Amino acid sequence: MSPALERRLLQAVILLAGVVPVGGGLWGALGHMTTIGATSASEARYLSGLLLGIGLTFWACVPTLERRGAVVRTLAAIVVVGGLARLAGAVQTGFPLSVSLPLVMELAVTPLVALWRERVERRLA
Repeated sequence: MSPALERRLLQAVILLAGVVPVGGGLWGALGHMTTIGATSASEARYLSGLLLGIGLTFWACVPTLERRGAVVRTLAAIVVVGGLARLAGAVQTGFPLSVSLPLVMELAVTPLVALWRERVERRLA
């Protein structure tokens, strides 16, 4: 596969994967997320806003992806740290589907996409 085609494929993957944080973040920020335990509606909206911001920033990197290494690495690190916190909680409370699927995005998909971006940058250089 040519470097240009690989770049296009990666851009498409980021746009598609970004639907998860953008959609989920927007849904929660608009108040459609149910709160559990000590989480207030205000806190749920705030955390949803962070998720929305992460997704929108990933999307903003797409047009010039090969020059956005620092941003993508930082976003990926934030997502992985959040995923590790979620994993620690899941170890204590269990792994329902509502926890398992986000963990896959946070601890597998996002780091793999960030590593792929690094590969694309090297191939285009």
